Amino acid sequence: MRIPDSSADLTSIGAQAAPAGNVLTQPEGPRPRILVLANQKGGVGKTTTAINLGTALAAVGERVLIVDLDPQGNASTGLGIGRAERKVSAYDVLIGSALIEDAVVPTKVPGLDIVPSTMDLLGAELELASVPRRSHRLRDALARMPRAGKARDGSEKEAAMTARPYTYLLIDCPPSLNLLTINAMTAADAVLVPLQCEFFALEGLSQLLRTVERVKSSLNPRLEIQGVVLTMYDQRNKLSDQVASDVRQHLGEKVYRTVIPRNVRISEAPSYGKPALVYDHRCAGSKAYMKLASELIQRERALRRPAA
Repeated sequence: MRIPDSSADLTSIGAQAAPAGNVLTQPEGPRPRILVLANQKGGVGKTTTAINLGTALAAVGERVLIVDLDPQGNASTGLGIGRAERKVSAYDVLIGSALIEDAVVPTKVPGLDIVPSTMDLLGAELELASVPRRSHRLRDALARMPRAGKARDGSEKEAAMTARPYTYLLIDCPPSLNLLTINAMTAADAVLVPLQCEFFALEGLSQLLRTVERVKSSLNPRLEIQGVVLTMYDQRNKLSDQVASDVRQHLGEKVYRTVIPRNVRISEAPSYGKPALVYDHRCAGSKAYMKLASELIQRERALRRPAA
């Protein structure tokens, strides 16, 4: 079984999947676009979407930082960041013992970095219970971070890449609506909701939407629903079609046209510490995530256009 080389293959798939027009331009303004991937139901493809969407965005020239706020640390593991490499983590950032730029770890994907997670995050909610601005800890840390993160030594090519500012920050949340998720929503511009094409996934969607509205009204007025991504779609299953139809009927244009299929290669990739796009960029799941990145970029450009 061949494991593709990340640099070479990502260059090729980025060229193949880039949408029409110049998508390699930096977003206007100094701030990166901060998107939180949230859904209180587990197993809906949230972490998988964070990893592969981040990889796809990096493949088309964006510079991306993933913040892993899930104590399970699956996003960190899925990007090949071992426990020994997580000397400074999201936990240290939230409790204030470290700057976020000191927690950033480069991945093997060019243009993609991660703030890793550890099990210490399980105790963060209790430790922050009496801390001022406990819901703003991540937001404040990101506001202080240099736009390009911390300067790193390396080759001339790597130095040039790491000098570029981050254009997207993706925050991977735990499968619950706790203080970690509230911190992420308070720091974010918008919420991207991965939604499994199964009946029970719909039950939690309304609760998540109510939480977003509460955070918007009390903590973060700029927060919005960026979109809903249908995941684990099985075209052989009539229920998948029914769920997709119901979600589109209720949320309309908020639902992405791109649908992420059930795909065994996506499931295999984390055991190799690689995104699916690096593990097998020709599989149906990888192609879907490249299309999702293309659609996301086009949406973001459309959102910025009225403000230009």
